[in-house]
Amino acid sequence: MKRESTPVAAPTPTRNQTVDLVKAVAIASVLLIHVSAGGLGGEVGSAEWISCLFWGSVSRAAVPLFLMASGALLLDPARDLTLKKLYTKNFLRLVAALLFWAVCYKVFHLLVWGQMTVSALVQAAKEIFLFRHEEHLYYLHIMLLVYAFLPATRLVAAHAGRRQIEYLLGLWFLLGILYPTVKPFWPFTLLVGIPAQWLMNMTYASIGYTLLGHYLSVYYTHSRQWIWTAMAGFLLTFGGTWAASEVAGKLDPHFLEGMGVGVCLLAVGIYGLCQSVFVSERAEQALAYISKASFCVFLTHIFFLKTFACIGLSAQAGPAVFTVPLLSALLLGCGCAAYAVLSRIPGVRRWLI
Repeated sequence: MKRESTPVAAPTPTRNQTVDLVKAVAIASVLLIHVSAGGLGGEVGSAEWISCLFWGSVSRAAVPLFLMASGALLLDPARDLTLKKLYTKNFLRLVAALLFWAVCYKVFHLLVWGQMTVSALVQAAKEIFLFRHEEHLYYLHIMLLVYAFLPATRLVAAHAGRRQIEYLLGLWFLLGILYPTVKPFWPFTLLVGIPAQWLMNMTYASIGYTLLGHYLSVYYTHSRQWIWTAMAGFLLTFGGTWAASEVAGKLDPHFLEGMGVGVCLLAVGIYGLCQSVFVSERAEQALAYISKASFCVFLTHIFFLKTFACIGLSAQAGPAVFTVPLLSALLLGCGCAAYAVLSRIPGVRRWLI
């Protein structure tokens, strides 16, 4: 891929259109992942299973895309982000949202299961403060670490040259993406001791995606190769999962993991495409709204997903090739509607969504 030797100079818009598009794609991908997950417990190789695997694979870059969009914004040297502002605004807002929605989900489950008792509430409170939250809230746990490292990563973004950033990204890819992908396979299974511990775990490797987002935002070219990068990532994710699952006789999620080579290539390709496409003014307004609503959609969509499942609306309600995207679109609409309501409540928009 041809690369430029100097950063791309462009006027700073009121909103970052690429980030809006990336966040819109990312939240749609989150919904596709969670809707399709319900059909991946079936028979490996069945039409239903393959359809769900297709949607789950093509959307697998959701969290990396959110991290890359965060990096494009938060690592911008022109952005004013003092340590005081980071911890009294960004960090505190994330903690407040995390605890609030963790409580909401605990109460929701207790009500659904008919277990609203004092002892159950006490146990729920313990779990909340031990970070045993609704599964999808793990992303907020990661972002707390991303925020904690921002003073260091912003220094790198502001003062490191292109080759230095590429060197760091190369190390990150080797130890945080490639090594975790190949580690379960021979001959890497023979490694013991310190070399077996060289790999980054998923949480710390996530920080690398923020630097990658910054890098692609500054040093990128309009290139047709982005589509090939995305396709290669999808094929590795989809094909690798199918092959591994056939061997295991059940879903093997190894190639679906966000720190895998396939998912990384898919994320890079999608991000590059988002920077390259032309967006009309009307579409730009819609994407800006979805982007602003994306955090609320992410936080609330599990409520709607589980409620719909109770009335028979799930990936299994019909052919998954159709039901997965349709139900995902319905969840997106519900999440945006929730944002339209909640954002009008004083304090909620600033601290909780």
